[in-house]
Amino acid sequence: MRLHVCAVGRMRTGPERALLDDYLSRFERAGRPLSLGPFLEHEIDERKATTSDAQGIALLRAVPDGATLVALDERGRQMSSPQMANWLEQTRDKGTSDLAFVIGGADGLAPEVIARADLMISLGQMVWPHKLVRVMLAEQVYRAATILAGTPYHRA
Repeated sequence: MRLHVCAVGRMRTGPERALLDDYLSRFERAGRPLSLGPFLEHEIDERKATTSDAQGIALLRAVPDGATLVALDERGRQMSSPQMANWLEQTRDKGTSDLAFVIGGADGLAPEVIARADLMISLGQMVWPHKLVRVMLAEQVYRAATILAGTPYHRA
């Protein structure tokens, strides 16, 4: 199952980019034997899509046809890491070929993105910088792969 992160904004070089690349590379190694991956990035240029509605249209275009869409939003469902791993496994086992995580811009996700979402999840009630949300998502997806593989990374 291919994973996608469709996000408003660009990750340039810097500490967030380095962390993101590290977790994506770890996920590639851990996920491959589990039929998970690759984890692909689709970035929406906020200079071209300046409103929430324009960003919503661009985000939906970036989501592969037929993909299961997961919207990241502070009002979404909160999951533990084992619950996330379980959900990821079930989604893969249903035959899902593409799973897209969508991260909005500063004004959040447009209503049409929320309406299209198969699931809304939250990384907590606090609002996080969008660059950090990508890093935290990548870490949680990597963590889910390690839980499914039975490795000791997750120590709960």
